[in-house]
Amino acid sequence: MNNRLFRDAMGKFATGITIVTMDDKGEAIGMTVNAFMSVSLDPKLIAVSIDHKASMYNKLQETKKFGVSILTEHQKDISMIFAKQIEKDKEIAYNQLNQIPVIKDAMVNLACKVTNCIEAGDHMIFIAEVTDLIMNENKQMPVLYFNGQYNYLQSN
Repeated sequence: MNNRLFRDAMGKFATGITIVTMDDKGEAIGMTVNAFMSVSLDPKLIAVSIDHKASMYNKLQETKKFGVSILTEHQKDISMIFAKQIEKDKEIAYNQLNQIPVIKDAMVNLACKVTNCIEAGDHMIFIAEVTDLIMNENKQMPVLYFNGQYNYLQSN
């Protein structure tokens, strides 16, 4: 099978959209990540998969700390900016959680500390303990990624 067929098949799995952020010498940097999952309740672990070519790849291995922001339906543009699909046309608003920048008004913000790194093909899976979290009870729906496009849930 070729890469395009595999990529298209994996695109049939709908995912939420997250922004992984970190502090880089006093500057907040981030990237859009949909390869995110909960791993364990005890201890509280999550995992993100980052391409070896990503600009944050080496920095995450060095700092061992990052934030995860689960985006709402109204934050699609933020995802597109961090995915370099559109030019940055506004300042991104951040909050601090355990001295880690996270996206303001996201559905959920997590502060994470890397506990393990696993090489997996052309990606590194960063397993991290969640050290703090904030849930924004704004009753918004998530933005989703399916079949290569952004999508939204409809509330009943």
